[in-house]
Amino acid sequence: MPTLGVNIDHIATLRQARGGKEPDPLQAAVLAELAGAHGITAHLREDRRHMQDRDIYLLKQTVTTHLNLEMAATSEMVQVAMDVTPHMATLVPEKREERTTEGGLAVRGKERDLEKIIENLHEHNILVSLFVDPDIQQIKAAARSGASHVELHTGYYANASGQAQDDELAKLQDAAIAAHKLGLRVNAGHGLNYRNTSRVADLDHIEELNIGHAIISRAALVGMDLAVRDMLALL
Repeated sequence: MPTLGVNIDHIATLRQARGGKEPDPLQAAVLAELAGAHGITAHLREDRRHMQDRDIYLLKQTVTTHLNLEMAATSEMVQVAMDVTPHMATLVPEKREERTTEGGLAVRGKERDLEKIIENLHEHNILVSLFVDPDIQQIKAAARSGASHVELHTGYYANASGQAQDDELAKLQDAAIAAHKLGLRVNAGHGLNYRNTSRVADLDHIEELNIGHAIISRAALVGMDLAVRDMLALL
């Protein structure tokens, strides 16, 4: 059974909509952990559209499970990560015009640049995961870069239906097997919800699922505690 990392970005999205102080991502993180979440994930974007620097520093002080910082592979974000020292940094692609992360990191051909970033983070005792599409070549490149983990992009699976979804699930399984054989630990996430998570949770070698929007959406109706517990019941 994989563990559950709860992404609390959209608590901050709701707060930023009014430019105030509520709802507080720290309170959401505490409630998620009390409900049984195994980790907290937060994405500090370059445009600071939801999470703010202060949130990340306070989360590091507050989270009692582990903090996974999603970030772009830029010098600014690497400096923040080295200062905060989260348990894990997950490197993701970013485009300012996107509503959410649209695809995996293009690792192939950038192994040397990423290797330097990963070495710097490792020197600060930060595990590094690369958010990649379920593509064997990208996974091989991730292994060459020195990352300890990959997070498989499940968005294509989540957005598909019928046979197409079955095909995407098979790609995820093949990718997880390939990553495991290369010595990488495997997480997965993006677009997972209460209808499609169980099939991914059943795949071999998946250690953690990172889920945000679906949990926060349900939490708006039933509360964070029940929303997290309902997701945990599916794993």
